[in-house]
Amino acid sequence: MPKPSDTKQRILDVARDLFTSQGVQRTSLQDIADRLGITKPALYYHFPSRDDLVRSIVQPLFDDGEKFLLDQEARGDAPVRELVEGFFDFNYRHRADVVMLLSELPTLADLGLVDRVLAWRTRLTALICGPAPALDQQVRAILALGGLQDVCMQFPDVPVEELKAAAVAGVLDALGR
Repeated sequence: MPKPSDTKQRILDVARDLFTSQGVQRTSLQDIADRLGITKPALYYHFPSRDDLVRSIVQPLFDDGEKFLLDQEARGDAPVRELVEGFFDFNYRHRADVVMLLSELPTLADLGLVDRVLAWRTRLTALICGPAPALDQQVRAILALGGLQDVCMQFPDVPVEELKAAAVAGVLDALGR
């Protein structure tokens, strides 16, 4: 994916901040333009709608998540610890966008993005537990993976390696491994 221009990146950064603090529906494109000191038509030049702007913010997260899962599915034999560590790395890398996503579930559901995240958990659960896991295995995996995502957001001041070690150990314990 090509790197956005400086102006486009500034728009994405300001929009992410405003969407996270005010909500997507309560943030107008005029609010974003005002914060940047540009005109609304200049903003429209880069993003024709708020939905396009939201999609542009979260697209790198989805591309990265899909790549991670496709790589793991193609490999097919990754140890559970490596899967969990990779999922931690993915979530930690994208924690700012995940915070925004969680604050805007209705908007993201309208864009079809919530279904994609839930499908990822199902796919990752199959990688961890096998193709036909029992309900109790699926529940433990979903709880553990959701908790891992929460840890990435809940402890922003903890050094990443310390947080990763604790999170991975917790997930492996929850999975009974």
